[in-house]
Amino acid sequence: MEQQLTRTQRLELMALLFLHGMALSAWFVPMGTVLQAAGLGSWTPYAFAASAIAAFLSPLFFGAMADRSVPPMKVLRWVCIGSGVLSIITALALKQNLQGTMVWGLIQLQALLSVPTNSLSGSIVLSRVASSHGQFGAIRAMGTAGWMTGCWIVSGLHMDASPNTFLLSGALWFALSAYTLMLPIGTVQAPSSTRLTLRQRFGLDALTLLKDHDHRVIFITATLIAVPFAAFYPYTPTHMKDLGFQRTSAWMSIGQVFEVAIMLSIGGVMVDWPVKRVILVGLFCGLLRYLFYAFDGPLPLMVGVALHGLAFTFTYISIQIYLARRIATQWRARAQALLSLLVGGVGNLTGYLITGTWLSWCTQDTTVDWSQYWIGLDLLVLAVLIYFAWSYHGQKEPSQTVSPSNPA
Repeated sequence: MEQQLTRTQRLELMALLFLHGMALSAWFVPMGTVLQAAGLGSWTPYAFAASAIAAFLSPLFFGAMADRSVPPMKVLRWVCIGSGVLSIITALALKQNLQGTMVWGLIQLQALLSVPTNSLSGSIVLSRVASSHGQFGAIRAMGTAGWMTGCWIVSGLHMDASPNTFLLSGALWFALSAYTLMLPIGTVQAPSSTRLTLRQRFGLDALTLLKDHDHRVIFITATLIAVPFAAFYPYTPTHMKDLGFQRTSAWMSIGQVFEVAIMLSIGGVMVDWPVKRVILVGLFCGLLRYLFYAFDGPLPLMVGVALHGLAFTFTYISIQIYLARRIATQWRARAQALLSLLVGGVGNLTGYLITGTWLSWCTQDTTVDWSQYWIGLDLLVLAVLIYFAWSYHGQKEPSQTVSPSNPA
């Protein structure tokens, strides 16, 4: 049940997301350089795709478990232990120079456990705030701050290309699991005497949320916009290098700095503005970002990187808050899990394929026509913006899956 958070409770949730962000970044960000240094550079695309594959399989299963049988905090605790164990085993496998197939298999197993932690941690926080739109942004900002801190620690310890970064990630996963012992467990709905179907056990009944028009538009928008947005992390650093930038990871963090700043202020915006307007602002910022990129100059590129914080926060964080306000309590973990599946699985995997293929079309003799590339992706962003503006109604009447006390 939602309650007014005390200062101590707020700090506890902030620390939870901070540790989570550190563990994720120490694993995910240096993965490409670690594999390259180990002579497994050809496996890099498959390693990054592991998270998208996992997003198809595990979030709904663990989300259903968190809604029906085990409190989300306990589910998070055990998947963190599993993530830590597999992170360490992967590091040892790399140190022993095992073949790429085995290393990729370990990375995929780790992803199956680490990917659902995003929706689990989000549902834990959202279930405990009295005003999700007023408090969630500031708490969620600590996840991004933890991500940045993890990156800085890896670089500061010169582990960017070392398997030791996976050992660090494993230690952070264990620390996060231990930290959950200090927090209230929470509750789940009373178990039903009706035997659950296989569809319910794997969380596939969350697809019934799509019967509601506004829910459907929200989920489709989040999935579609993930396709052009998927180009941001893989190809912005490459564009930077072509323009003469060094230390691209540091420059990329400018977007995350703005992301934190916006998250800290999003509460007031969500109070004053309707959800539709906030999401439209996020989509418009995404449109402007790639438009600046298309100018193919250092200053416009950096303006575009800064706009990433606005695009990400006003779009995806607002959608998470929407789900907390409009979805009934007993469905929230599954709703956040469905969002992870559609965005992290369908959207990102499709995005990696489409944006990578489009890059090859825009490349001649190893030279990329960046203006053509970003304009092409911007047309996709514009199409999603038009779809959302036309389709989302913001209906007030509750549906079977909407809490009557939480109107749009």
